[in-house]
Amino acid sequence: MAAAAKLTQYLEREMSDWSAGYVSNIGYTFGYYHELNPLRLQLAFLNAGLAFPEIGTACELGYGQGISTNLHAASSVTQWYGTDFNPSQVFFAQQLARSAEAGAKLFDESFSEFSNRSDLPDFDYIGMHGIWSWISDTNREVIVDFIRRKLKVGGVLYISYNTLPGWASFAPMRQLMTLHADIIGAEGHGIVNRIDGAVSFVEKMLETNPLYARANPSVNDRMKNIKEQNRHYLAHEYFNRDWHPMHFSDLAQWLEPAKLNFACSAHYLDHIDLINLGEEQRKFLEEITDTKFRQAVRDFMVNQQFRRDYWVKGARKLDALEQAELVRSQRVVLQTHPDDIELKVSGSLGEATLSEEIYRPVIEALADYKKKTLARLAQAVAGKNINFPQVLQAIMILNSKGHVASVQAEEATNKVKRHTAKLNAFLRHKARGSGDIGYLGSPVTGGGVAVSRFQQLFITAMELDKKKPEQMANHVWQVLKSQGQKLLKEGTALETEEEHLAELNRVATEFIDKRLPALRALQVI
Repeated sequence: MAAAAKLTQYLEREMSDWSAGYVSNIGYTFGYYHELNPLRLQLAFLNAGLAFPEIGTACELGYGQGISTNLHAASSVTQWYGTDFNPSQVFFAQQLARSAEAGAKLFDESFSEFSNRSDLPDFDYIGMHGIWSWISDTNREVIVDFIRRKLKVGGVLYISYNTLPGWASFAPMRQLMTLHADIIGAEGHGIVNRIDGAVSFVEKMLETNPLYARANPSVNDRMKNIKEQNRHYLAHEYFNRDWHPMHFSDLAQWLEPAKLNFACSAHYLDHIDLINLGEEQRKFLEEITDTKFRQAVRDFMVNQQFRRDYWVKGARKLDALEQAELVRSQRVVLQTHPDDIELKVSGSLGEATLSEEIYRPVIEALADYKKKTLARLAQAVAGKNINFPQVLQAIMILNSKGHVASVQAEEATNKVKRHTAKLNAFLRHKARGSGDIGYLGSPVTGGGVAVSRFQQLFITAMELDKKKPEQMANHVWQVLKSQGQKLLKEGTALETEEEHLAELNRVATEFIDKRLPALRALQVI
């Protein structure tokens, strides 16, 4: 059959089945994914010795509820585009875009429809979080062709996906759960009940101690985790028609027609070999000269189950001087109160304790919440016998833990403040009814910052000139009381108004002392 006829057949089939096998009758979670922030690629690329592009135009394929796309559009000067197939998700994402007035162009189109639009620019950056694992090969072909045509030379693809070998032992269990949901689950009872039924069935099956579970002991622990997870998340993670964990080498083969080269991991902790690989493993990998093959082997070393990677159309290696100058000019800011930073980090080798002698001086040098270049930060701690490579590693680890963030240019910050403030006002208004969205935008970092529901309500109280802890506590209590909502303390619901006000007063005082200085520095407030 001719290629044109095949494509026509596919489009006709897709139009009649607009969900293309993807869960469409339950909304995706309201998550924010900081790896999608294009500003983050700078430090990752520099650490890998690569030149990074300036990001003027960006696109997210499969943006879900649109939290990440809109936070990045409102908090940076980048022009954002995107598409998602689910109308209810798109409706909310477009509502966010209108509230920010940042010009994000978000569409309700399939990948094939979107890729054939004539009004799209070429992109410096294309992002896909997770969707690669949940779509058909036909859709993958459409996406690769889109990247080939629309990603600029020097442009970057961010892609995250379920990976083998890490999913090898659990893939059969996922198949069993979806089989139960399709065959035994009652269609009229909804996807959540079908998921509950599938999870319960698998639990009972594991209680019989099958040989499969004995050969794959990690399956029991993973099922325990699944039982506790949000059912909306599980629906989209496990119960789509298409679910394909993929070897790194297979992904590389898929991306070849788009002329993409692997650049580096977008997950900063992957750059720190000491917490992920033993000495013998590091030496073994160093002997492998081919970059792609080395990544494939590394996935076996760490039993990788989820990759977050940057690919680039035309990688350019920096010389040592260029790399050093650009790394030293990178600016960062503290996002967390110093007392709340635990000096521990988890890698593939387990939990590691970070050196007090290195990390405390670095954190103290950032504790004024002022933006600093890595060069200036290195100067500030030089008297403590801390060298620049140690500073860089500390910043990458603290960044990965959410304590530190990269900073965009002052000119960009000043241009977008109005848009960020409008989006944040909309999100804080939503926080009156629920805690679904735990992020606000920062025009300093060009992305999202974790801000809980109560913290968002405290900010609203402050804007109403209620700035004392007891005033802020009373404001939040009135919001909760009007909806019949109660606070939980140590797992127990509070009952009286006095108990609620006392707890909210405590939380408000802690917010003023510990969280407020950082949020002001980040210009969230």
